[in-house]
Amino acid sequence: MAAPVSSSHSIQIEALPEVVWSVLTGIADWPQWNPDVKSMSFDGPLAPGSTFRWKAGPGTIVSTLEEVDPPRYVRWRGKTLSIAALHEYRLTPSDGGTRVETEETFSGLLARVMRGSLQKTLDSSLEQGLKHLKAESERRAGRS
Repeated sequence: MAAPVSSSHSIQIEALPEVVWSVLTGIADWPQWNPDVKSMSFDGPLAPGSTFRWKAGPGTIVSTLEEVDPPRYVRWRGKTLSIAALHEYRLTPSDGGTRVETEETFSGLLARVMRGSLQKTLDSSLEQGLKHLKAESERRAGRS
């Protein structure tokens, strides 16, 4: 990828893909299970072209769903400050649970100028986000 900031992480979740999908794509509920998401506004539907506004970190992010393939894949683009982000999740059945892979890129002037610090922030954000997704998915699956 040509983006100056790029990160990918994965995690095994002891819940079926449909449960993980429900948590991940219940966008309006993100602040309830992910403490890094401070606020969310999403009216749906869960379909390409739908937008959501949310606060995570220093700025408000406006994101647009680009691809939705239940319960396997979701991708959206977002913009905050002068950073353009592309974020995707892949869910694969694995060992009676779900393997979740996520990847996100940052591009734009600020991403180039602040590459080092934004790389650390993105790495941490993806890792923590997956841990929160795991905890909530396993809670809903009755495995916590």
